[in-house]
Amino acid sequence: MRGVIILLLCGVVWLPLTQAQEAPLRVDGATTINAWQAKRLYDFGVLFIDVRPRREWGWGHVRGAVHLDLADRFGALALSHWPRQVPLVIYCDSDVCLRSALAAHLAVSWGYRQVFYFRSGYFAWQLLDYPLGKGVDGEVVAFSAEEH
Repeated sequence: MRGVIILLLCGVVWLPLTQAQEAPLRVDGATTINAWQAKRLYDFGVLFIDVRPRREWGWGHVRGAVHLDLADRFGALALSHWPRQVPLVIYCDSDVCLRSALAAHLAVSWGYRQVFYFRSGYFAWQLLDYPLGKGVDGEVVAFSAEEH
């Protein structure tokens, strides 16, 4: 009986750690947008930034988006030579991915004035059959911190 109680307690402690956490509905200083609004911004030529890991980027992404993994290259946007007036649409997988919320928060804290938090992310974009890219074939990198 004691062993069963210990197993139940372990399950109660570990269960919340294994479940996905929902991303916040909004990020202070950023504008939360849905897939339709993201598509309108895309049609106007706004820069999309995918903050997912390289492996997920390779599986598919918004066509023309710049890949800046949050854990790696995204921090380069903090450098002072990047223009702060450029509008940015920041996304990851979906509304259970916290990376885009954190990235949007960082961009705002670095002084970017037009940050769009695409909370529903790539999966919503894909479901609506909006333009997709896969891997790096046919993709053009808009800018690179290494060149400056």
